[in-house]
Amino acid sequence: MTGTDACLWEFIGTALLLLLGNGVCALVNLRTFGAKGSDWIVIALGWGLGVFVGASVADPTGGHLNPAVTVMLAVNGDLDWGLVPFYFLGQILGAMLGAFLAWAAFKQLFDANNYDDAGNVTGANKDTGGIFFTSPAHPHNGWNAVTEFIATTVLLMFIAFGPAGGELGPLSYFGVAFVVVAVGLSLGTPTGYAINPVRDLGPRLMYAFVLPIKDKGSAQWNYAWVPVVAPLLSAVAVGLLSIAL
Repeated sequence: MTGTDACLWEFIGTALLLLLGNGVCALVNLRTFGAKGSDWIVIALGWGLGVFVGASVADPTGGHLNPAVTVMLAVNGDLDWGLVPFYFLGQILGAMLGAFLAWAAFKQLFDANNYDDAGNVTGANKDTGGIFFTSPAHPHNGWNAVTEFIATTVLLMFIAFGPAGGELGPLSYFGVAFVVVAVGLSLGTPTGYAINPVRDLGPRLMYAFVLPIKDKGSAQWNYAWVPVVAPLLSAVAVGLLSIAL
């Protein structure tokens, strides 16, 4: 596999993941949508199914869609380090495109979200950042990083030691999708369970600098390092553990 191939397939797969993942967050949170107020299980299922769709399409590269998966497989020797930058590039650009497509799909609802039923401006869009990026329930970033590390480790342990044995493929994508759902349901609410650096950073960049949403709130850059650093630390730890075992 060439670097160009790796970049292209990871770009397409990650874009699909973020389109569906940000999409399910939009339909649960936007004021005028029929699914407004659906519970957390809808979000967890949406993200899990998004992983299955994106990874299945990106099967030629192993369907990583996540720099933590890529680093873990490079650390334990299952992926050539020379391909890692191409994986990363495709993943971050795909995440940004997916966020844009999610906004485009819900554009009219984002516009309507700025008004109440009487047509008065509400400024409700200040809460729309959470549709695109994660934010913690409590502001202690050290403990938030611990949560993200633990949650990411659950995912990576399944990939490294589960039925796939470090080799992702069409059937194992079902399992990975269910693990993402399980992590979301069991560990997701303290931090929003990014468990994937580009899943958080790509949409955060798009929300902060590109998407034309009125009355946007803060991009919460003081927290943005947590969903990037903690999953990558978990990737190194699981990669080394898989070598030792």
